[in-house]
Amino acid sequence: MQYLQWHHDVGFMIGCSYLNGYRFANKEAYKSVIIQAAKSLSTRFRPGAGVIQSWDADKGWQAKRGWKCPVIIDNMMNLELLFEASLLSGDSTYYNIAAKHADTTLKNHFREDNSCFHVVDYDPETGEVRKKQTAQGYADNSSWARGQAWAIYGYTMCYRYTKDQKYLDHAEKVYNFIFKNKNLPEDLIPYWDYDAPKIPNEPRDASAAACTASALYEMSTYLPNKGYKEVADKIMEALGSPAYRAKVGTNGNFILMHSVGSIPHGQEIDVPLNYADYYFLEGLKRKRDLEK
Repeated sequence: MQYLQWHHDVGFMIGCSYLNGYRFANKEAYKSVIIQAAKSLSTRFRPGAGVIQSWDADKGWQAKRGWKCPVIIDNMMNLELLFEASLLSGDSTYYNIAAKHADTTLKNHFREDNSCFHVVDYDPETGEVRKKQTAQGYADNSSWARGQAWAIYGYTMCYRYTKDQKYLDHAEKVYNFIFKNKNLPEDLIPYWDYDAPKIPNEPRDASAAACTASALYEMSTYLPNKGYKEVADKIMEALGSPAYRAKVGTNGNFILMHSVGSIPHGQEIDVPLNYADYYFLEGLKRKRDLEK
């Protein structure tokens, strides 16, 4: 897996496993895996555009979209691997790639209301923005719920490593979009897209809520007097309720019910998802650490 170069999600794959193993269990042997994975992810950086290409665009359903260098907001989550690899290796190349990608995404992925597009397609040589679209959201101009979660989490994490104020400021802007949205339910577990046409009769996405809550716990450590922890607590209370937390031995042994993978692809609709559980557990750990 550490040698994977054909997909940007090597950051998720190694970050959620080996990076946590190194961070929490002091597994020194994992250090080389993290650095190699960052090196593999870096092969997807397109200097002319200043971004890490998310998907290969020459095959599969991606090829049918006519993209050249598609970048999805999810890619913000992979930057943690690069920042960590820079610290572990002493090689600033990884840091510089991560910061450049974050800056380019900040410039091109967001609308005036601070919601984000899912996909921005670039000319890899010139950096020209070719298209702004969606893949997993309702429409190109809609606000896919998990995309907003990736954004608030990603820019909060970027602030952790860089202490660049613009990243934290932007995370707050995304927060304001989410929590002032008229279509956000009272329990703060969003519908799969904030602009889905049949609200309130649309599936919820617990994975988006869990990721957002985890991000808010971290935000609260940088901005302790803005109520972010209290909002995260409310989300976690909802996720821990019988409406979303499955009984032991049910739900395929997943913790959370009611997540959505991709409605446009007809995949993983109102089901448990491993990353919903992951960010729920991460959120619980962050909450516990804050309350010690």
